[in-house]
Amino acid sequence: MATPLVVSEVAKSFTMHLRDGIRLPVMSNVSFSVKAGECVVLGGPSGIGKSSLLKMVYGNYAVDSGQILIEHGGRLLDLAIADPRTILSVRRATLGYVSQFLRTVPRVAAVDVVAEPLTARGTYAAEAREMAEAMLARLNLPRELWQLPPATFSGGEQQRVNIARGFITDHRILLLDEPTASLDAKNRAVVVGMIEEKKAAGVALLGIFHDEDVREKVADHIVDVSAFSPRKSAA
Repeated sequence: MATPLVVSEVAKSFTMHLRDGIRLPVMSNVSFSVKAGECVVLGGPSGIGKSSLLKMVYGNYAVDSGQILIEHGGRLLDLAIADPRTILSVRRATLGYVSQFLRTVPRVAAVDVVAEPLTARGTYAAEAREMAEAMLARLNLPRELWQLPPATFSGGEQQRVNIARGFITDHRILLLDEPTASLDAKNRAVVVGMIEEKKAAGVALLGIFHDEDVREKVADHIVDVSAFSPRKSAA
């Protein structure tokens, strides 16, 4: 499929249960697409809903209306109406996500955190660990940390574990929520190179990058999320 991700006329609101159930509109008529080998960046001011939009695409947030279309298992699927079991299947095989913060798992070594998406798809444990070690080395995480749980790592170290975990698979669509926010210049350059490799492999990437230098290097197209917001007139 030349366009693995299509978002069409999506609307979202939140219900304020502590304020008599008032419905707060967040965005409406969200429409864009991401082609294979393309990196589309979500732009707009802080608080406009960029991360919320990523979570809608990933299935963490339900939408009020509209479609989120992807190709999965040889057929076109609308994630906006998919059941939880289908969404989990999509995440395992088709739709990857690099969140801004690593949700650490107690007592699990960093190398195993990175390898887990591969073993979950049937890769032999030894092969998955070897690939995970290569990713951690590329991201300059000190070898002495590989066998330690990342809960005690610094923010930048945790983010590198998160990036390695997200980039280790061959998902056809990859969502990136500020993957370089806590990285130094050297490791930002590494991530830019990894993004370019994914693009060359035909992966469709949708991301948020507050680092202007990184955004300019990786973005093929910028979608201004404020255009979909009811607050756009005040932004």
